[in-house]
Formats: sequence, C-alpha cells, structure tokens
Amino acid sequence: MMSKIFKIDWIILISIFFLLGIGVTVLYSISNIQSEGILSSIFLKQVNYAILAIIVMIFFASINYRYLRSYSSAIYFSMMGVLILVLFFGTTVRGTSGWLGFGFFNVQPVELSKLALIIFLASFISQKRMEIGEVGRLIASFILTAAMIFLVIKQPDFGSAMILIAIWAGMIFTSGISKKVFVAVLAFFVAISFFSWFHLAQYQKDRIASFVDPMNDPRGAGYNVAQSIVAVGSGGITGKGIGHGSQSQLNFLPEKHTDFIFASIAEELGFIGSLFVVGLFIIILYRIKKIADFAPDNFGYLLAIGILIMFFVQILINIGMNMGIVPVTGIPLPFLSYGGSSLVSAFAAIGILFNIYSKKESIVRTEY
Repeated sequence: MMSKIFKIDWIILISIFFLLGIGVTVLYSISNIQSEGILSSIFLKQVNYAILAIIVMIFFASINYRYLRSYSSAIYFSMMGVLILVLFFGTTVRGTSGWLGFGFFNVQPVELSKLALIIFLASFISQKRMEIGEVGRLIASFILTAAMIFLVIKQPDFGSAMILIAIWAGMIFTSGISKKVFVAVLAFFVAISFFSWFHLAQYQKDRIASFVDPMNDPRGAGYNVAQSIVAVGSGGITGKGIGHGSQSQLNFLPEKHTDFIFASIAEELGFIGSLFVVGLFIIILYRIKKIADFAPDNFGYLLAIGILIMFFVQILINIGMNMGIVPVTGIPLPFLSYGGSSLVSAFAAIGILFNIYSKKESIVRTEY
C-alpha cells in the first residue's frame, strides 16, 4: 500500500489540493452570512463533498485501472439507464431536470456520465480497432455516444452535451483516425450546429445573443455575463480581499458559487490570484498529458487522453464564459465550483490517472 502511495503524481495532487483550498475559501467568503452563528450550508456541504471525493479518489487509485475495461459496457449501459430515469424522475433546477433526489442530497448524473463515456470509449476504441476498421469504429462509437448525448440534451443540458461531443471527437482523433475522415466529421457537426439553432429554446437563444453583445440586454439575458465581467475587472491586480468582493458579497453576481466562481475568485484575489489558478490548471493538464504519454497500454492512454479533454474543455468554457468570451452554458469549474457530483467525478478521474501513473514502468505501450 505504501509503495502505491509514493507512485502517485504528487505534482497533480498538490495542485488540486491548492485549487480545492482556494475554492473552499472563496465559498466560505461568499456564503459567510451568519444567522445565529450558523454558516450558510454551501460551505459546510462542500467540505463534506471534498471528504467524500478524496475517499473516491483513493479508491480508484488503489484498484487496477484495467479492471474498468472489463466493466466498461456495464458502466455505459448503467449510465444510460440512470440518464433515462432522470428524464422521468429528475428534479428541475434552473430549467434543467438533471438531478436525482436521494433524501437530503441530490446527484447530477450527467457529471458522472462524462467519466463513464471516457471509460467506455477507451475500451471500445482500443478493442475494436482491428475488428471493425477505421470507418466502422467511427460510426459505431458515434452512434453510442450520440445516444448518451441525446438523453443529456433532453434534460436539456447543452453545455454537458458539448463536453460529451468534445470527449468523443478528441478520443477518436488521438486514436489515429484519418485526418480526412475527421475533417468530414467536423464539417458534419458544424452543419448540425447550424440547423440546431431552429430547435433551441428561447432562453438558450438569449444566452447566445447575450454572448455576442451582453450589454444589449444588461438587465435581462445579458445580466449574468455583464455582472461577471464587472466582477473580473473590478478585482484589479491584487483583488479586493477575501470577503470583500462587492459583486459577490452583495449578490449582484448570480450563481457566484457554481458557474461564476472564477469571477468571484478574480474579484477577491485579483489578477495575481486568477493567474495562479490558471497556472495550476496548466500544470495539471500538462501532467495528465505526461501520464498519457507513459501509459503502459492503449486503454490507459485513451483513458488519460479522455480525462485530459474533459478537464480542458470544462476549464476553457467556464473561464471563457466568466470573461464574456464564451456563451453561458452552466459548466462547473473543476475542483472549484460548488457541487458534489462534479467534485466526486473529478477526483475519481484523478484517482484513475494515479493508477495509470503507478503502472507506467510495467510494460511498453504499443503505439497506434
């Protein structure tokens, strides 16, 4: 057991604990509304979620990641079943019926579905490469991924659907598929995106319109983006200090603990604090890429690449929408945003990476 502990990537572990600490601190500051000496439940819940997430990370770091290949189909179809249940029994929050209630807590299955899809695709692509050929692998993997995306869009959750599409496209591309075929697929997605505009709900069209010009309707559809931009800009170089952010403390900034936590960080910790957070993310992404490069087999390589894509796209979209350069999609910022499902999923992914890292010297991976 001790040998496994010393084989984990300590750079990633230290970086995510820094992020977790920053996130919990900022959540404490923006939820520090005392009523008879009792803090807001947001901070206390996040601490409990963090403890659970760390336990989950240790579990996945302790088991051989190759076992996931044996259960990949069961994981995929079980996740599909859960997503179907969400459509019928899901709790609606902010227009999305994406939560399943279990007594005093809710679970957001779509956060777990991202990791489930990565595990399934890593197994499917690595096993089916020689059996069904390039085009067959592309079509089959697309159909299976599209089925999951369809259930997510029905919630509706277009932000998470974008993450699932990015995971599929990135994993297919890195598996060695022909660039011509990949470009043709991208062209297909562009065409689908164009025609999907006519099937979007009005609030979704308003979000895109507010992205193009957030000041066109600053008190309506563009309010979230406008307030986020103000919060980011008002932090200056060093920030206003923990607990002194006017936009977040006075509730001008909506969803300051989830979608717009980066704006809260920028306001209270300033450019230096924001740069530190971005630097930590860059370190984590770089180390994940190194783990992929040294993975002992193709399944481990694709697992690491899928997790890298998942984190990268989520970070890019969340920070982008906080700065007004990406439409608001409701994507959490890994390790920082409030929420148990996203935190547990992120730490589970890190646990899998640690196990791949611990096996890096076992065998030499066969290249695609």
